[in-house]
Amino acid sequence: MTDQLIPTRRAFPADDPIFALNAEAQARKQAGEAVLNATVGALLDDAGQLVVLDSVMDLWRQLGALEVAPYAPIAGDPAFLKALVQRHWPLLASAGAACATPGGSGALALSLRNFLERGQTLLTTAPYWGPYATLAAENGIHLATAPWPGVGEGLDVAAWDAALRHLMKAQGRVMVWLNDPCHNPTGRSLSPADRAALLGLLRDASALGPVTLLLDFAYLDYTKEPGAVAAALADYAALGTEGQVLVGASLSLSKSMTLYGARCGALAFPWNGDAALQAALNQSCRGTWSNCARAPQALMLRLARDGKAQARLADEHRHWSDVLGARAVALDAALEAEGMAALHWQGGFFVTVPAGDPDATCGRLKADGVFTVPLPEGLRVGLCGLRADEAPRFASALRRAAHR
Repeated sequence: MTDQLIPTRRAFPADDPIFALNAEAQARKQAGEAVLNATVGALLDDAGQLVVLDSVMDLWRQLGALEVAPYAPIAGDPAFLKALVQRHWPLLASAGAACATPGGSGALALSLRNFLERGQTLLTTAPYWGPYATLAAENGIHLATAPWPGVGEGLDVAAWDAALRHLMKAQGRVMVWLNDPCHNPTGRSLSPADRAALLGLLRDASALGPVTLLLDFAYLDYTKEPGAVAAALADYAALGTEGQVLVGASLSLSKSMTLYGARCGALAFPWNGDAALQAALNQSCRGTWSNCARAPQALMLRLARDGKAQARLADEHRHWSDVLGARAVALDAALEAEGMAALHWQGGFFVTVPAGDPDATCGRLKADGVFTVPLPEGLRVGLCGLRADEAPRFASALRRAAHR
């Protein structure tokens, strides 16, 4: 043990749990085992190769030296921020208070620094993307949850109301991270009625103290219901326009552009132009990464000016949404054939399979050559890497694992 490490930094696992599971699956596959790896968090084709969108890479190859090499402004190129926000809300004339970030994770981290005090508590859904807890812990923030609706269930309004009231009473302010629509890890979105109910609760809470709603928009481009996604964005825009709740978005090029390694995104508050808010974001950027990469920002600007590239990108998103949808249908059919419930995917890269003892079930599946990610509520399954023809093997292994 390195003596120079302070005591609170000495007890971490050697690797991120999801990456460790993926590494184990890859090692066993390379050793000749017939491994089914559903831990992957990036989109793979049916040959197991990383999907890289051609429309995006064509734009990347067009970038000139001065679109790549110079520093970007500390808060990001204002034109980039506007273009990225307008991908989600085309009628907005401004990005509002906003800054470029290294992917969506950077946006989430900056929100913790600016809207909660150390020792306070963030509210999100259960289940949630595991690194939410890591991001919170690294910023001295606790994490509380309220339930995401199960299949065929409505929002637990009482639980959400109680959680909001408890936090407001305890700390005088509330921030909610909401990964909707196309929720990771369930693959389901809030219904219009559930969304309206939740936004009503946030309005009520805002009468008691400051409320921030941060929308995590990692997966919106991969959905079987683009109309429902557009309607959700309109609902959130309406809440943001009202001004009672501070509504912001964590935006990322990682999944939408298959630019995972470019590490580019933004934290944006499109309906708030407060100079103090912008100055706080600038300060946070300078005090962490200073500036983000210029190249992906330049690519976003090229895309915004190129209607043909936008049409090609939309076609690619539709194609891969169809692939994900076919995988989800195949998995639901396989689960039902084994006497288990369908999962009813609506969008994103993942679904969550219920499991009574997720860790034990995950271990039994690993012994069968099937890798998933255990959550408190079940097993996260990456449709982004699970082929449709692998669904029967997965469902059969899950049934055996659940009954051992």
